Amino acid sequence: MADNPVPELGGKTPVEYAETPNMDRLAANGELGSVFNVPEGLPAGSDTAILSIMGCDPNICYTGRAPLEAAATGIKLNPGDAAYRCNMVSYEDSDAPLMERRILSHNAGSIEGQDSYDLITWLINEPEFHALAEKAGMVINPSYSFRHIAVQKSADIRGISLIPPHDHLGEVIGPLMPSGCENAATLLELMVLANKKLEAHPINARRRAEGKLPANGIWFWAEGTAVALPNFEENYGKTGGVISAVPLCHGIAALTGLKMISVEGATGELETNYEGKAAKALETLETDDFVAIHVEAPDECTHNGDLKGKIQAIENLDARVLAPLLAGLDKADYDYRILILSDHKTLTSTRGHDGDAVPYILYDSRRLKKGSGYPYSEANGLKGETIQAGVVLMSLLFSDR
Repeated sequence: MADNPVPELGGKTPVEYAETPNMDRLAANGELGSVFNVPEGLPAGSDTAILSIMGCDPNICYTGRAPLEAAATGIKLNPGDAAYRCNMVSYEDSDAPLMERRILSHNAGSIEGQDSYDLITWLINEPEFHALAEKAGMVINPSYSFRHIAVQKSADIRGISLIPPHDHLGEVIGPLMPSGCENAATLLELMVLANKKLEAHPINARRRAEGKLPANGIWFWAEGTAVALPNFEENYGKTGGVISAVPLCHGIAALTGLKMISVEGATGELETNYEGKAAKALETLETDDFVAIHVEAPDECTHNGDLKGKIQAIENLDARVLAPLLAGLDKADYDYRILILSDHKTLTSTRGHDGDAVPYILYDSRRLKKGSGYPYSEANGLKGETIQAGVVLMSLLFSDR
């Protein structure tokens, strides 16, 4: 959600441009500041940032994104195993050699779940690809999104360089391919063969005919090994859960002992069940102390180059998640504290992530002290306290400061 000023918006950020009366009210009547969620030296992404927000120091416990996502689906990593995110992606249609073509979409044009599942299932059972994956000790676990998880046994990933596809959209893929160690050549071979097999698949022929991008490639990234995270209830004395359509968030929940809460119709895209997330949060708070709601749409819209969609996603978050949530909390007639923030910046200018400080709101319904007086924005966040490490946020949420 957080961003830098955008020329097309008259120098405003999407947060400043969007209509967000509920966030603005909470910011004006609560604490408004900025926080660095991504530790220096670590990649700017939801993995490092959300670990910090949930009270897990990435400097201590971060081994990579894919192991966190694997935990969401019950995939167990053994010593020596490596996990990777395996995206369905779109390369440009061209007669040029694959290494000279550009990557157009990190999610195959926001591919529908059934298409993605059918394509990856077909690919992993295709005889030539299956034989190569088996030789590499790799199993790809399919999902109903563009996000699949691959696990490779006895994999040496020391020195490997795997690049997040969403940070390099529109670029020639040759320099972005796996490199850095012997195992990288194995992953590259699988990616090249996958493209060869997927190009002419009937599903991709149909997608092209419908004006959609083809899912004509797979992309390995977010490598990591087995991970253990601190228990949330032991750390904070609170029970709770995480509401999200993104495996990363549910994986962090599972590994910290929180509930993984799914909502019917939640997609991680602009069209998602916003109201359902608010309703499920209120339901969770009938029995638990804490709930986290994650909305992916602002990030996905930015990666897709959809500025209008990003603004709409921010407004949907305010009107269709925050408004009914606050109404339900007020109706329940109990005191509450709420923390609102972006995990990291996703820049309209680059369509990629940035680890700069993001604005946060910490609101207490009791209004124990004077509010900031400012609406919610990146610039106004810098007028308040700057927190250097997001790992302290949970302690602040549960304190009476």
